[in-house]
Amino acid sequence: MMEVGGNGGGLPVNNKQRAMIPNKGRGEFTRNPRKDSEGLSESPDLEFEYSDTDKWAAELSELYSYTEGPEFTLNRKCFEEEFRAHVSDRKWTELDAAQHRAHAMRLLDGLEVIAREKRLKVARAILYMAQGTFAECGSEAEVQHWMRYNIFLLLDVGTFSALVELLNMEIDNSAACSSAVRKPAISLADSTDLRVLLNIMYLMVETIQQDEPADKPEWKVIKETFRAELGSPLFNNEPISVMLFGMVTKFCSGHAPHFPMKKVLLLLWKSILFTLGGFEQLQNIKVRKREELGLPPLPEDSIRVIRSMRAASPPASASDLIEQQQKRARREHKALIKQDNLDAFNEKDPYKADDSREDEDDNDDNDNSIEAETFPLERDEVMPPPIPHPPSERVSFPKGLPWAPKVREKDIENFLESSRSKFIGYTLGSDTDTVVGLPRPIHESIKTLKLHKYVSIAEIQVAKEEEFQKTPLSGGEEDVEMCAIELLYQGILPSLPQYMIALLKILLAAAPTSKAKTDSINILADVLPEEMPTTVLQSMKLGVDVNRHKEIIVKAISAILLLLLKHFKLNHIYQFEYMAQHLVFANCIPLILKFFNQNIMSYITAKNSISVLDFPYCVVHELPELTAESLEAGDNNQFCWRNLFSCINLLRILNKLTKWKHSRTMMLVVFKSAPILKRALKVKQAMMQLYVLKLLKVQTKYLGRQWRKSNMKTMSAIYQKVRHRLNDDWAYGNDLDARPWDFQAEECALRANIERFNSRRYDKSHSNPDFLPVDNCLQSVLGQRVDLPEDFQMNYDLWLEREVFSKPISWEELLQ
Repeated sequence: MMEVGGNGGGLPVNNKQRAMIPNKGRGEFTRNPRKDSEGLSESPDLEFEYSDTDKWAAELSELYSYTEGPEFTLNRKCFEEEFRAHVSDRKWTELDAAQHRAHAMRLLDGLEVIAREKRLKVARAILYMAQGTFAECGSEAEVQHWMRYNIFLLLDVGTFSALVELLNMEIDNSAACSSAVRKPAISLADSTDLRVLLNIMYLMVETIQQDEPADKPEWKVIKETFRAELGSPLFNNEPISVMLFGMVTKFCSGHAPHFPMKKVLLLLWKSILFTLGGFEQLQNIKVRKREELGLPPLPEDSIRVIRSMRAASPPASASDLIEQQQKRARREHKALIKQDNLDAFNEKDPYKADDSREDEDDNDDNDNSIEAETFPLERDEVMPPPIPHPPSERVSFPKGLPWAPKVREKDIENFLESSRSKFIGYTLGSDTDTVVGLPRPIHESIKTLKLHKYVSIAEIQVAKEEEFQKTPLSGGEEDVEMCAIELLYQGILPSLPQYMIALLKILLAAAPTSKAKTDSINILADVLPEEMPTTVLQSMKLGVDVNRHKEIIVKAISAILLLLLKHFKLNHIYQFEYMAQHLVFANCIPLILKFFNQNIMSYITAKNSISVLDFPYCVVHELPELTAESLEAGDNNQFCWRNLFSCINLLRILNKLTKWKHSRTMMLVVFKSAPILKRALKVKQAMMQLYVLKLLKVQTKYLGRQWRKSNMKTMSAIYQKVRHRLNDDWAYGNDLDARPWDFQAEECALRANIERFNSRRYDKSHSNPDFLPVDNCLQSVLGQRVDLPEDFQMNYDLWLEREVFSKPISWEELLQ
């Protein structure tokens, strides 16, 4: 198989992109660089709005690879053959609703025929309907209108259930699996039936979940019914997501290499998103749960706060630093002191372009070699007083910090323990109310801490679980709400470790930093054509297609993992911990760091798309002749939405895995994540920078004093953008948690808690016999029928003699 792209990371580099990539591969975005007085390169702000999904048209186009283009015409041909056989020469768009419904029912009946070829033709005709009968439409908006109409019609007549049954048949098709396993090279042709079915199902889920205010009332009812059905075990006695997870593991095990994995993952993502809800719904669920538990409302709406944030300027690159050093060496000593003085006082403004203290060396050991020299406080120089500016020139600081500070109960306890030990020489355990003998400033501190105390839903859930474990008899039955996320967890619980490993295997294969290996899984089964390209243009087109295919897979997997982690955390903290722990055991942390150990600016600005071949544009417009120049030019977008979305999702997953986990935070330090994460700050997008800064904040205290001194701009950005924990010494390294770490002990303790939770709530077959109710009534015990074996009945006389008559009975002891 031909390797596409030759820059080691799997990304095609065209001339336009090459102009943006510096020689040293540092990750700067240097098209039309604007340099300030310090010689720092300025990247443009990325006008990116994070959401559950991209625009509807973009999500539709990503379902199809460019090699599937000829199949649009084939679908149309199959539909028209069926249509003309039963209806006159009128167009589909000219028929009334009753005729539309009658034809949809006919097509549905055709799915039940035995002949595979006939069934595939009918499936293609249904797919053409789901694609909006595009031959009769004049614009993309018209295609989308008819897509919506046709899909609600297909759902109403029961098409989705029939498709699930057919999909199950294809999954269990051992002949196709064994044929694919034996083939040396798998192509699009091996997965035709599966692709057609998955295309229809994806279009149905993706279209129905779109909110349209103009929808008819009956459509809204159909939508809610479909949402409930997708999340409940109606299909094959399990939610549809569990069946798709099964396809992922079967593919990764090597038993079904022909499965079109991109389509499976996209359908899995959209099914989870539709049934469980996106980030807005998560916020609403969180607010509702806090109300039910009697907790105070959230201090702010995190989605709104993040959207209102501005990006900080990226750190300086190594080449800029060297250039700056040379310039400074030529200056007079007086000018040097003056400039250093200005630099020091500019520390107050994190929005200003970062200065030379932000070195970008990959090696932690060299991370401060240049920067330490230029830090004025390190030298024995007298710093003159700051030059006063007139009011008009003053820097306008943001009003207040974006996040309200939070304090945990444990933080208040620790603060009181240390205060009592210091001032009165004794401790009171977890008592946070007694302040006798402590000085007044400590009273004020405790009052401030309690004012910002935040109790999470997770803490309440952990406390309740401890109570259930302590008092299994008197604790009563737990009232478990059988919502969609609970049903999904019960469905994936038996095989959750295998599902996580499978998703990470595919993510590794799709990552641009992965090298092609013989033992890695082939994720290109649903993009490679039967005949490999013979011309340069075809090779370029396939190269774009393959890279686009990988990017979409990364996007789907990152979204699936993040959605599941967030929903499990709200439903029950130990469901979240179970999934998170298996991700950690499957090396998710180093995998994500490996993903970011690339030219991240190049990845985010990659042009792996050919807009004229995207659906629905390609089916309603005359296609221009493709040339090598037009393929190289790509689109005019400033960045690639899906790649930036994937990067933010992966950073959020990394934050979820490491938050409040000392041993996992130390893994970030051990894997030398600081320089990798610092390079990611070059992307001028506020949300991405926030999650990078969060990851840097948790490990700052372990990186050493020299690192902190050399990276004051990063420290300043953390201070301004990341939420504060009032008595968290993240910047100084004298925290109580700065202790030797025992990864195994921490994870084993957590695992024991998770297993107790899963066993108590879900494993009813192995309940402790000591806790089962005992029947003490003599009549009911004697009245029970006991089946005795035949040999016992035959030898009953002997048994009576041996066990009853020949044994002396001490009646006095019995009576006592």
